Amino acid sequence: MTEGPARRAVVEEWTMPRYFFHVYHDRTELDDEGEELPDVQAAWREATVTTGQIIQDLDGRLRPGGKDWRMEVTDEFANPLYVIRIHADKRT
Repeated sequence: MTEGPARRAVVEEWTMPRYFFHVYHDRTELDDEGEELPDVQAAWREATVTTGQIIQDLDGRLRPGGKDWRMEVTDEFANPLYVIRIHADKRT
């Protein structure tokens, strides 16, 4: 079976879902652009990699008893998918 122009157009128009990665710490940083990824597992991988990079860049600004750091991942319909929280406590 050969692909006709209509079939090719449908394939070419398909886009991957878009996921948004919002960060909350000292200020709220809402992701207005998002990222196209193949599925929720890819969104989780992106969230964990990005979280590691951001936490490393905090360079000591995360303090015990201070504000928590949080990333919320949503889909293109604003449905919450994942939350990564980092909380630091000081033991006495």
